[in-house]
Amino acid sequence: MPETAALLVSCPDQKGLVSGISSFIFRNGGNILQSDQYTDVEAGIFLARFEFHLDGFQIPADQITERFRSLAREFSMEFEIHFSDHVPKIALFASRLPHCLEDLLQRQQAGEFKAEIGVVVSNHPDPGEIASRYRVPFLHFPITPENKKQQEAEELRELRSRGIELIVLARYMQVLSEDFIANYPNRIINIHHSFLPAFVGAKPYHQAFLRGVKLIGATGHYVTMNLDEGPIIEQEVARVSHRDSIEDMIRKGRDLERTVLGRAVRLHLCHRILTYGNKTVVFD
Repeated sequence: MPETAALLVSCPDQKGLVSGISSFIFRNGGNILQSDQYTDVEAGIFLARFEFHLDGFQIPADQITERFRSLAREFSMEFEIHFSDHVPKIALFASRLPHCLEDLLQRQQAGEFKAEIGVVVSNHPDPGEIASRYRVPFLHFPITPENKKQQEAEELRELRSRGIELIVLARYMQVLSEDFIANYPNRIINIHHSFLPAFVGAKPYHQAFLRGVKLIGATGHYVTMNLDEGPIIEQEVARVSHRDSIEDMIRKGRDLERTVLGRAVRLHLCHRILTYGNKTVVFD
């Protein structure tokens, strides 16, 4: 496929935005493949995604960002440009539960993600065997309250040395520190059950079973300083009934976690997500 560029834009809503962006692409020989836009009228914010061919584009790829800045300044735009030939590196963080880790490794191996899984990181040795089967480097960092700061600093050194651009928490059962999160803003994706905030703490499915819930779900979101409250990327639900045991609910919940996390990672890698405030616009 010909190389393409994805331009993501957010700015105060005003006249001439679509015309200005489209004209920039047209004047420089670009062919727009997709364009999506959304205006949050209440917040007064315009958000858009333009994908265009680079074949015949008159500006070299490494100069597009600089050449676009004058238009961006005119409209007070924040923007990103991503190129389809770039293959980002991902780090998967996991603990003892293997289902999300296995699923992501399988998806990558099947070619569903245009990305390289550069390393699997865990606070337990268990995921090492899984990483080995997929021939992915594995790093074990035991975490205790006493060594957490030191271990996270070492993890960050490893991630930087390996060129990691995205971290996926594949059921990683540790709370990341604010210092760690600050190094990867909107580049850490987490998955959890959707019982929060109703059923917190240990054994949420047991709590939900005792309450007789009729829906269970999973939420994929970016990690922020507020635990489990970052901008939501993807969600899914499934119905349960009085006939479902706790084990049935856990099984259905894990199926949802796999699906939702896979979708969230793919949307991020395809550059279809824009965040503003604590919300996302997903151009799917």
